[in-house]
Amino acid sequence: VQLQASGGGLVQTGGSLRLSCTVSGRSFGYSSIGWYRQAPEKEREGISCISTSAFTSYRDSVKGRFTVSRDTAKNIVYLEMNNLRPEDTGVYYCATDLGQASSYALCHSRPTEWGMGTQVTVSS
Repeated sequence: VQLQASGGGLVQTGGSLRLSCTVSGRSFGYSSIGWYRQAPEKEREGISCISTSAFTSYRDSVKGRFTVSRDTAKNIVYLEMNNLRPEDTGVYYCATDLGQASSYALCHSRPTEWGMGTQVTVSS
């Protein structure tokens, strides 16, 4: 499986971005996909995950601001980020564990399959 995140950029506080994770390989149809963030000098953390049945899981700090979705026809998972804050700054990665059905479990673990990240910078 290969994952590629894109869509990052520089925005002001309160702005919006939409990240895309393009997934290649058969895993898209039977694995949850997650978004993770690594802020400067901090550990990587799970932000939002979505199962094959579109069940979602969110970190408390992004609930109500971020929305994860998946387009099965295109093998893409999106992360719509609104009302961005400086503390949302970091490198965003998408990742998966092959065969992991639970979005909650994926978001609370360290997946084995990672894509290259995309930088999100929110200026104050």
